Amino acid sequence: MIEFFFKGGPVMWPILILGVVTVAALLEKVIFLVSEQSVRNPKLIQKIFELAEKGRYEEAIAIGEKSKYNVAQVVVEGLRHRNSMPVDAMIEAASGQIERYSRGLVILDTAVTLGPLLGLLGTVTGMMHAFSIVGTGEIAGKQAAITGGVAESLIAVSFGLAIAILAIIPLNFFNARTEKVRRELEGYCTRLEMILKKKGAKLTGERMEVEMAR
Repeated sequence: MIEFFFKGGPVMWPILILGVVTVAALLEKVIFLVSEQSVRNPKLIQKIFELAEKGRYEEAIAIGEKSKYNVAQVVVEGLRHRNSMPVDAMIEAASGQIERYSRGLVILDTAVTLGPLLGLLGTVTGMMHAFSIVGTGEIAGKQAAITGGVAESLIAVSFGLAIAILAIIPLNFFNARTEKVRRELEGYCTRLEMILKKKGAKLTGERMEVEMAR
């Protein structure tokens, strides 16, 4: 593998840097999702809603503050501002949570685009190297150098494509996961909004709609 790397020419170094950054972003996202999954507690959210329906807001806030579950944190913000702007408070809190899920996706998106482009650059430089030898008119005895230029181009493009392939599947998965969280937050926040309306709270602000952070 190391031998192939050096045969790929100078463009392999930016490809290597891109690969390292991509793998680091993937590991960070995996660790983040595992951590988020470990604190999920739908039963706690149900308990908070039950308390809110009974008007026991402070008790609902108290148990929600102890949880690191993103839904609990957003709902608690709505309860804290129930007498002023609960919807706006939930939108702001939910947007912050979505931003956490979107963090690092720009790196994967860049890898999907930049990897093949760097590989194509390596192809161009490798073919230029090969044709420069052909242009000298002294091909005899230089077949190895010519094939080396062709090999350089193929190795660079294969590594660039490998990085793009490595990034594109997780990128689609993480995007889908972020969208699922966005819909989940909207659903829970809309439910709390309905509860507060029934209890006579003065709601201000627009309908709950969380934008995905990019």
